[in-house]
Amino acid sequence: MPSFKEIVPELAELAIELPSWAFGNSGTRFKVFPQPGVPRDTFEKITDAAKVNELTHLAPSVALHIPWDKVDDYSKLKKHAEELGVTLGTVNSNTFQDEAYKFGSLCHHDANVRQQAINHHFDCIDIMHETGSRDLKIWLADGSNYPGQADLRSRQDWLTDSLAAIYERIGDSQRLVLEYKFFEPAFYHMDVPDWGTAYAQVAALGDKAMVCLDTGHHAPGTNVEFIVMQLLRLGKLGSFDFNSRFYADDDLIVGAADPFQLFRIMVEVIRGGGFGKGTDVAFMLDQCHNVEPKIPGQIRSVLNVQEMTARALLVDREALGDARNDGDVLRANAILMDAFHTDVRADLAAWRAAAGLPEDPLAAFAESGYAERIVEERKGGKPAGWGV
Repeated sequence: MPSFKEIVPELAELAIELPSWAFGNSGTRFKVFPQPGVPRDTFEKITDAAKVNELTHLAPSVALHIPWDKVDDYSKLKKHAEELGVTLGTVNSNTFQDEAYKFGSLCHHDANVRQQAINHHFDCIDIMHETGSRDLKIWLADGSNYPGQADLRSRQDWLTDSLAAIYERIGDSQRLVLEYKFFEPAFYHMDVPDWGTAYAQVAALGDKAMVCLDTGHHAPGTNVEFIVMQLLRLGKLGSFDFNSRFYADDDLIVGAADPFQLFRIMVEVIRGGGFGKGTDVAFMLDQCHNVEPKIPGQIRSVLNVQEMTARALLVDREALGDARNDGDVLRANAILMDAFHTDVRADLAAWRAAAGLPEDPLAAFAESGYAERIVEERKGGKPAGWGV
């Protein structure tokens, strides 16, 4: 097994994009519990995200969600981010809150509604030009609840046409990234329910169209790392939305429910060339902190990804290959498990200290007084989020 010192150069390349919406109020279908000190606008979201990066050096960019993060001056927002040591990243479209989208957006049976959704994506692309963002990420709530409600075949054709119109508009250095989800909010069928459908759609578009894999968007028992392998093999894995699930799309702190799954995913990412220099695969969090405090939730998340990435880098791949070639099932499994069970927390703390970072970023945040300060500074105004 490699030593921790040997994996440091690769591990140092880890970068995880934070979602702006993770810092606002969020909740369940039943209740949103507002928290004091949450951001009131996009600028304050960026400020909180920058605090996570300051303490961890793991989160150098922030994803935006439009129209949640609409501002009058994106150059001003970009400058604000850069002054805090971060950049603006992925632009996420929103086609699931307007009344017109009750029966779908890009897959709607009404051509006028489809054009409204397409135009929204054109607006997102214009914002990308101003912010310097590379990726336009599209997740659709489109689907149906009952058999017979919708023409499944026509909706796929409409989706193809809609995506083609959007794809034609993106710039040479930009990408369209299509996210899938097997159920919710539609319960009979979703128009982009799985990686195969997403792959079929983006493959028809061209080289600048990729698939986003949200780790919470799969049926129970799904072998997610197999999907990771396959999309890497096909050259179509564009990005991750990291979160954790127990039952459905729970959007919990990544690694909270099944740290071994996160480890297995990172093993396949590294194996498939999706990590480090030369890769275009983007790592992003997509989480809602409903009961836990926002900033510590994001700190915990990026540290979890860092820890499991370190363990995945410790896999003795030469020995693992030999065991596989020998047909030695138990030895192959033991090599993988040895890396997973290696406790790297002290090594990571020492590495952070050597880099001038706090050994324990969560403790450092608690001691900084930042949480108390923003509670006082952000009194008045409407907090960002939904349901409040």
